[in-house]
Amino acid sequence: MDPKRQDGGGIPMRDEGDAEPLSTKRIFTTGEAAAVCKVSQQTIIRCFDAGRLTGFRVPGSKFRRIPRDELIRFMQTNSIPTDVLGVGESADAKTRVLIVDDDESFVRLAAHAFSDTSTYDVRTATTGYDAGIATESFRPHVMVLDLMLPDINGVLVCSRLRQREELKSCRVLCVSASDQQSDFDRVMAAGANGYLRKPVTANDLRLRVEGMMNTQMRAAA
Repeated sequence: MDPKRQDGGGIPMRDEGDAEPLSTKRIFTTGEAAAVCKVSQQTIIRCFDAGRLTGFRVPGSKFRRIPRDELIRFMQTNSIPTDVLGVGESADAKTRVLIVDDDESFVRLAAHAFSDTSTYDVRTATTGYDAGIATESFRPHVMVLDLMLPDINGVLVCSRLRQREELKSCRVLCVSASDQQSDFDRVMAAGANGYLRKPVTANDLRLRVEGMMNTQMRAAA
Protein backbone atom coordinates (compact mmCIF):
# COMPACT_ATOMS: atom_id res chain seq x y z
CA MET A 1 0.00 0.00 0.00
CA ASP A 2 1.17 3.53 -0.75
CA PRO A 3 2.64 4.89 2.54
CA LYS A 4 1.08 8.27 1.77
CA ARG A 5 -2.35 6.70 1.87
CA GLN A 6 -1.46 4.85 5.07
CA ASP A 7 -0.78 8.13 6.87
CA GLY A 8 -3.57 10.40 5.84
CA GLY A 9 -2.48 11.73 2.48
CA GLY A 10 0.82 12.66 0.92
CA ILE A 11 0.33 16.23 -0.23
CA PRO A 12 3.77 17.42 0.72
CA MET A 13 3.44 21.01 1.83
CA ARG A 14 -0.11 21.47 3.10
CA ASP A 15 -3.20 19.72 4.45
CA GLU A 16 -6.42 19.79 2.48
CA GLY A 17 -7.60 23.37 2.26
CA ASP A 18 -4.65 24.57 4.38
CA ALA A 19 -2.20 27.04 2.85
CA GLU A 20 -0.50 27.94 6.11
CA PRO A 21 3.15 28.88 5.47
CA LEU A 22 5.78 26.53 6.83
CA SER A 23 7.35 29.33 8.86
CA THR A 24 4.27 29.41 11.14
CA LYS A 25 2.89 25.89 10.79
CA ARG A 26 2.67 24.11 14.17
CA ILE A 27 1.73 20.53 13.26
CA PHE A 28 3.07 18.53 10.29
CA THR A 29 1.89 15.37 8.53
CA THR A 30 4.54 12.78 7.71
CA GLY A 31 4.29 13.81 4.05
CA GLU A 32 4.99 17.43 4.94
CA ALA A 33 7.85 16.45 7.24
CA ALA A 34 9.34 14.32 4.47
CA ALA A 35 9.16 17.21 2.01
CA VAL A 36 10.79 19.59 4.50
CA CYS A 37 13.57 17.10 5.32
CA LYS A 38 13.97 16.06 1.67
CA VAL A 39 13.61 12.35 2.49
CA SER A 40 10.96 9.79 1.66
CA GLN A 41 7.73 9.69 3.61
CA GLN A 42 8.47 6.06 4.52
CA THR A 43 11.72 7.19 6.17
CA ILE A 44 9.80 9.67 8.32
CA ILE A 45 7.27 6.96 9.22
CA ARG A 46 10.04 4.55 10.23
CA CYS A 47 11.70 7.22 12.39
CA PHE A 48 8.35 8.04 14.01
CA ASP A 49 7.51 4.40 14.75
CA ALA A 50 11.00 3.78 16.17
CA GLY A 51 10.75 6.79 18.49
CA ARG A 52 13.54 8.73 16.82
CA LEU A 53 10.97 11.35 15.78
CA THR A 54 8.17 11.85 18.29
CA GLY A 55 4.64 13.11 17.89
CA PHE A 56 1.11 11.80 18.22
CA ARG A 57 -1.56 9.96 16.27
CA VAL A 58 -4.88 11.53 15.28
CA PRO A 59 -7.55 10.20 17.67
CA GLY A 60 -9.55 7.39 16.11
CA SER A 61 -7.01 6.82 13.34
CA LYS A 62 -3.43 5.71 12.73
CA PHE A 63 -2.44 9.00 11.11
CA ARG A 64 0.82 10.39 12.54
CA ARG A 65 1.34 14.07 13.32
CA ILE A 66 4.59 15.82 14.29
CA PRO A 67 4.78 19.05 16.34
CA ARG A 68 6.93 21.83 14.95
CA ASP A 69 9.46 21.89 17.81
CA GLU A 70 10.00 18.14 17.53
CA LEU A 71 10.52 18.34 13.76
CA ILE A 72 13.08 21.09 14.28
CA ARG A 73 14.88 19.01 16.93
CA PHE A 74 14.95 16.02 14.60
CA MET A 75 16.32 18.12 11.74
CA GLN A 76 19.01 19.72 13.89
CA THR A 77 20.05 16.36 15.34
CA ASN A 78 20.47 14.95 11.84
CA SER A 79 22.17 18.05 10.37
CA ILE A 80 19.22 18.85 8.10
CA PRO A 81 18.97 22.58 7.24
CA THR A 82 16.00 24.27 8.92
CA ASP A 83 15.94 27.44 6.85
CA VAL A 84 12.81 26.25 5.01
CA LEU A 85 11.00 26.57 8.36
CA GLY A 86 12.38 30.04 8.95
CA VAL A 87 14.55 28.77 11.81
CA GLY A 88 18.23 29.52 12.36
CA GLU A 89 20.85 27.02 13.44
CA SER A 90 20.26 27.88 17.12
CA ALA A 91 17.13 25.73 17.24
CA ASP A 92 16.93 23.28 20.13
CA ALA A 93 18.38 19.90 19.22
CA LYS A 94 18.85 18.69 22.77
CA THR A 95 17.81 15.37 24.25
CA ARG A 96 15.09 16.03 26.82
CA VAL A 97 15.63 13.98 30.01
CA LEU A 98 13.09 13.85 32.83
CA ILE A 99 14.41 12.63 36.20
CA VAL A 100 11.64 11.27 38.44
CA ASP A 101 13.00 10.59 41.94
CA ASP A 102 12.47 12.02 45.44
CA ASP A 103 16.02 11.18 46.53
CA GLU A 104 17.90 14.49 46.49
CA SER A 105 21.31 12.82 46.27
CA PHE A 106 20.28 10.85 43.18
CA VAL A 107 18.77 13.94 41.57
CA ARG A 108 22.10 15.74 42.06
CA LEU A 109 23.95 12.77 40.58
CA ALA A 110 21.63 12.72 37.58
CA ALA A 111 22.01 16.46 37.07
CA HIS A 112 25.78 15.91 36.97
CA ALA A 113 25.41 13.01 34.53
CA PHE A 114 23.54 15.23 32.07
CA SER A 115 25.33 18.50 32.82
CA ASP A 116 26.32 19.09 29.18
CA THR A 117 23.70 21.75 28.44
CA SER A 118 24.55 21.76 24.74
CA THR A 119 23.37 18.14 24.53
CA TYR A 120 20.76 17.68 27.27
CA ASP A 121 17.76 19.56 28.60
CA VAL A 122 17.01 18.17 32.06
CA ARG A 123 13.89 18.53 34.24
CA THR A 124 13.07 16.85 37.54
CA ALA A 125 9.95 15.59 39.30
CA THR A 126 9.73 14.14 42.80
CA THR A 127 6.31 12.45 42.62
CA GLY A 128 4.30 10.44 40.15
CA TYR A 129 1.79 13.29 39.96
CA ASP A 130 4.49 15.82 39.07
CA ALA A 131 5.90 13.36 36.52
CA GLY A 132 2.54 13.24 34.77
CA ILE A 133 2.40 17.01 34.49
CA ALA A 134 6.00 17.21 33.31
CA THR A 135 5.58 14.59 30.58
CA GLU A 136 2.67 16.55 29.17
CA SER A 137 4.51 19.87 28.97
CA PHE A 138 8.14 18.79 28.58
CA ARG A 139 7.61 15.76 26.29
CA PRO A 140 10.83 13.99 27.36
CA HIS A 141 12.77 11.71 25.07
CA VAL A 142 13.99 9.77 28.12
CA MET A 143 12.52 9.32 31.60
CA VAL A 144 14.78 8.12 34.41
CA LEU A 145 12.20 6.71 36.82
CA ASP A 146 12.60 5.61 40.43
CA LEU A 147 10.59 2.50 41.25
CA MET A 148 9.41 3.78 44.64
CA LEU A 149 7.90 7.28 44.76
CA PRO A 150 6.14 9.07 47.64
CA ASP A 151 2.68 8.92 46.08
CA ILE A 152 2.49 6.08 43.55
CA ASN A 153 4.59 3.20 42.34
CA GLY A 154 6.92 3.79 39.42
CA VAL A 155 5.32 0.81 37.69
CA LEU A 156 2.05 2.75 37.55
CA VAL A 157 3.81 5.86 36.20
CA CYS A 158 5.31 3.77 33.40
CA SER A 159 2.02 2.04 32.66
CA ARG A 160 0.16 5.35 32.39
CA LEU A 161 2.85 6.75 30.13
CA ARG A 162 2.48 3.81 27.74
CA GLN A 163 -1.27 4.42 27.55
CA ARG A 164 -0.66 7.83 25.97
CA GLU A 165 -0.18 7.38 22.25
CA GLU A 166 1.74 10.64 21.85
CA LEU A 167 4.18 9.66 24.65
CA LYS A 168 4.82 6.04 23.76
CA SER A 169 8.13 6.83 22.11
CA CYS A 170 9.60 8.12 25.40
CA ARG A 171 12.33 5.75 26.59
CA VAL A 172 11.99 4.74 30.24
CA LEU A 173 14.95 3.71 32.38
CA CYS A 174 13.87 2.46 35.80
CA VAL A 175 16.31 2.91 38.67
CA SER A 176 15.91 1.17 42.01
CA ALA A 177 17.83 -0.19 44.98
CA SER A 178 15.70 -3.33 44.79
CA ASP A 179 17.35 -6.52 43.62
CA GLN A 180 14.07 -8.45 43.54
CA GLN A 181 13.38 -10.19 40.24
CA SER A 182 9.68 -9.52 40.71
CA ASP A 183 10.26 -5.74 40.72
CA PHE A 184 12.29 -6.01 37.52
CA ASP A 185 9.61 -8.14 35.88
CA ARG A 186 6.78 -5.79 36.83
CA VAL A 187 8.34 -2.60 35.55
CA MET A 188 9.54 -4.20 32.32
CA ALA A 189 6.05 -5.63 31.76
CA ALA A 190 4.68 -2.10 32.26
CA GLY A 191 6.77 -0.89 29.32
CA ALA A 192 10.16 0.18 30.71
CA ASN A 193 13.08 -0.05 28.30
CA GLY A 194 15.75 -0.72 30.89
CA TYR A 195 16.51 -1.26 34.57
CA LEU A 196 19.49 0.04 36.53
CA ARG A 197 20.13 -0.94 40.11
CA LYS A 198 21.21 1.71 42.61
CA PRO A 199 23.75 2.79 43.60
CA VAL A 200 24.94 4.00 40.21
CA THR A 201 27.60 6.43 39.05
CA ALA A 202 26.89 9.47 36.92
CA ASN A 203 28.89 7.91 34.10
CA ASP A 204 26.93 4.64 34.25
CA LEU A 205 23.64 6.54 34.11
CA ARG A 206 24.69 8.70 31.17
CA LEU A 207 26.07 5.75 29.20
CA ARG A 208 22.88 3.75 29.72
CA VAL A 209 20.71 6.63 28.49
CA GLU A 210 22.99 7.22 25.50
CA GLY A 211 22.77 3.51 24.68
CA MET A 212 18.98 3.61 24.76
CA MET A 213 18.90 6.59 22.40
CA ASN A 214 21.44 4.99 20.05
CA THR A 215 19.30 1.85 19.91
CA GLN A 216 16.39 3.98 18.72
CA MET A 217 18.50 5.55 16.00
CA ARG A 218 19.81 2.20 14.73
CA ALA A 219 16.28 0.80 14.62
CA ALA A 220 15.11 3.73 12.52
CA ALA A 221 18.02 3.58 10.07
